[in-house]
Amino acid sequence: MKVWINRFLRTIQAKLIIIYVLLILIAMQLIGVYFVSTMKHTLTNNFTNDLQMTANFVLTYAEQKLKGEEEIDSEGSLEDLEAIVRNLFNMNGVEIQILDATGKVLITSVQAHADYIGRKNTEMVVNRALQGIRDNEEVIIDEENVRKKVLAKPISSGTKIVGALYVVASMKDLYTTIEDINKIFLSGMVIALGLTAVLGVILAHTITQPIKNITRQATRVADGDFEGQVPVLGNDEIGQLSEAFNDMTRRLQEALSVNEEEKEKLASVLTNMSDGVIAADEQGRVILINRRASVMLGKRGQECENKPMADLLGVEPWQLEERAQDKVNWMLLPLHSAEGDSEPHETILRVTFTPIHRRGEGITGTIVVLQDVTEQEKLDQSRREFVANVSHELRTPLTTIKSYAEALEDGALEEQQLAGRFVGVIRNETERMIRLVTDLLHLSRLDSKHAKLRMKPIHVSELLEEVLDRFSFQFRSKQIEAVIEVKEGVEQAWMDRDQIDQVLDNLVSNALKYTAEGGSVKLIADVTEDQRFVSITVQDTGIGIPKKDLERIFERFYRVDKGRSRNMGGTGLGLSIAREMVLAHGGSIVMESEWNEGTSVTFTLPMKDSLQHLDEAQEGSEAGL
Repeated sequence: MKVWINRFLRTIQAKLIIIYVLLILIAMQLIGVYFVSTMKHTLTNNFTNDLQMTANFVLTYAEQKLKGEEEIDSEGSLEDLEAIVRNLFNMNGVEIQILDATGKVLITSVQAHADYIGRKNTEMVVNRALQGIRDNEEVIIDEENVRKKVLAKPISSGTKIVGALYVVASMKDLYTTIEDINKIFLSGMVIALGLTAVLGVILAHTITQPIKNITRQATRVADGDFEGQVPVLGNDEIGQLSEAFNDMTRRLQEALSVNEEEKEKLASVLTNMSDGVIAADEQGRVILINRRASVMLGKRGQECENKPMADLLGVEPWQLEERAQDKVNWMLLPLHSAEGDSEPHETILRVTFTPIHRRGEGITGTIVVLQDVTEQEKLDQSRREFVANVSHELRTPLTTIKSYAEALEDGALEEQQLAGRFVGVIRNETERMIRLVTDLLHLSRLDSKHAKLRMKPIHVSELLEEVLDRFSFQFRSKQIEAVIEVKEGVEQAWMDRDQIDQVLDNLVSNALKYTAEGGSVKLIADVTEDQRFVSITVQDTGIGIPKKDLERIFERFYRVDKGRSRNMGGTGLGLSIAREMVLAHGGSIVMESEWNEGTSVTFTLPMKDSLQHLDEAQEGSEAGL
């Protein structure tokens, strides 16, 4: 706040306002002092003159009444004087006393001061009046701190002083009037100063606003903005300055327009490109890098100007030389996430090199374009792995079928026992291929969202019991204990019964396969914390899965032990199908396992209350497709 005030006081506007207000204030002070002084003098003179007139009137009457008498205290004289004083001059704040030649009070106009009669008035003006001095007046302040005007005049009978007239008048009303006038003047001065300040602000604004406009526009021109113009508000000196500034701005804009336009085009293209761009000089040092390239390179892209291109990309200098010579103009650059990142990942960049040629000088620089091809490479890799896995899975049974068919063709068909065994192998391999193709078709339908769900409420306990009934023979054969545990609150879940049966069959089948004799398999049903889903867990005490394989266990064709899984009849697609089915229901599936300690697979299904939420999720998914 203090800084703002200091800055404001240094402005022309503040100086104009202050000078204007000070001039008005000084003028009003001079006028006020003169006016108040004159008014006070006039009121005081009027008050004194009125008091003198009153005293002279009483004095004249008293002298006429006492004409020829030697004393003022005769009964007839006192009665007449008392009647005149008390009846005609009973004014508020004014007291008239008639004194004898010794200064004793004979008459007073104030009834409350009747006890003064007979007392001697020792005022200096009284003594002077009894001595024959006629002009006796002074201002006194009484015990109540009230300012009063007193005067005394001698009463004479012929040439003899027979008494004195004493008049005392309170000046309280006079000074109250003067104070009221001062207050009125001060109020008027405050109002006038307020109006003066407002007018000063308006006046200063009319003078300083054009200057501010010119300053503001000059700042914009310094920043490269030539579009605005200073408004011309008149033909005075400031208006001429505004016109000259606008003309200068137009000429400067014309002079820089071509260069600025080209520069802005290049900067705009580089900034908004989805690919990263780096420019290097003939020594291989970075001279330009756009924002996208900095983001792609991460920490490498920070403060990289004048940095060697090889260090920036993390490659050997000879690799850049080959590409700069047009031998190989691109390369794939893998970038690993920085240490400490919560989610480590790898980014793959396609780096394309384009040399810059100058006539007569050869290569004078290089333009490098960075493209993020991580997802494309991952997709290509997934496709290659999928094709390789399908080819491998189909080639093995086809090779077996071909071998046994050739054996039958070569004569094994004549031996009934051997031919029957060979035909059984061919049938088993054929069934295996049929299962594989069926699973692939099922996955394809799930991926394309063509598999419609027939949702209805199913009792969870009944669902789990039927699953164990289907596998009861296998449980008894391997002497594996099967347990169902349904927690409180679990009743019904919304599901496609056929698909969830397939999910449970797959999970229970895996648990049976990899659990040794004497182990146990437990099916647990519970309600999630948000009370919207039912969670079903298949828990076994089997051999478990290593931690390194848990991240990929739901991938298609992924097997922990490929040889053993294939011998057990698996296609490597069961868990993938289970995951897609659960996701189609709006749920989730997770696996937890410890090597040689067992495996626990948990998936969730919506309860009846969350069916609307599931429908909305499915509609959003279909809209996204």
